Amino acid sequence: MIQEASFPIRVVALACDHGALDMKSLIATHLKTKGIEVIDLGTHGTESVDYPDYADALAQVLREGKAERGILMCGTGIGISIAVNRHRDMRGALVHDAYGARLCREHNDANVLVLGGRTTGPEIAKDCVDIFLNTEFEGGRHGRRLAKLS
Repeated sequence: MIQEASFPIRVVALACDHGALDMKSLIATHLKTKGIEVIDLGTHGTESVDYPDYADALAQVLREGKAERGILMCGTGIGISIAVNRHRDMRGALVHDAYGARLCREHNDANVLVLGGRTTGPEIAKDCVDIFLNTEFEGGRHGRRLAKLS
């Protein structure tokens, strides 16, 4: 697990569907122990829900500036990552390891981390979250490429 002195991000929005409820709880607790405010957008139960609704809610919270970054989760992370990336101002990155978590920030300025609740272990998920929240965008040639997305 990485060791960080402090987290530059103070408010994070979380959302998931029924396939990642346990992971959302784990990540919320992890963030709170680091002094990060969590905006929990649901879901809050195990009944089947539609992941695009949760991706839309998180995109709206980020757009309104209520949170600095977002973390989305579904069973594999695939569906909810597709849903959030339909929003032109969202850059959701489905990540499976620390390397991807670092590069999604450094090269892609991702503002949403996406994890698979059924495909990512808890310690790897926490490491990915820590790296995602502590890594800055490099800019330069990557900025030129991102400009083409928006």
